[in-house]
Amino acid sequence: MTRIDHPEGTDNVLLDLGFGDAEELSAKAALALKLNELIDQRGLSQTETAAITGMTQPKVSQVRRYKLQNISLERLMQALVSLDQHVEIVVRPAQNAHGITVAA
Repeated sequence: MTRIDHPEGTDNVLLDLGFGDAEELSAKAALALKLNELIDQRGLSQTETAAITGMTQPKVSQVRRYKLQNISLERLMQALVSLDQHVEIVVRPAQNAHGITVAA
């Protein structure tokens, strides 16, 4: 087996793996993680979560399994607001970090 040298990685494993939409996927994953934590804390079923958030049960299932390709950032943010969360978007000049960062 031949060893292939790779350039040093970044803080974003999705970017390191070559995903073109790595920043968006990372943001979606952070929002989905928070959404799933809330669902677990409240003991909600997928059907109950769908009723509260306005999502369909299959979409809730996708979020629960982190299958986020067909779910928008906006939809995830709206679902969090439906569960009594405050979502804040801050735009500021880039210093060392460029792109999208989500803190949940």
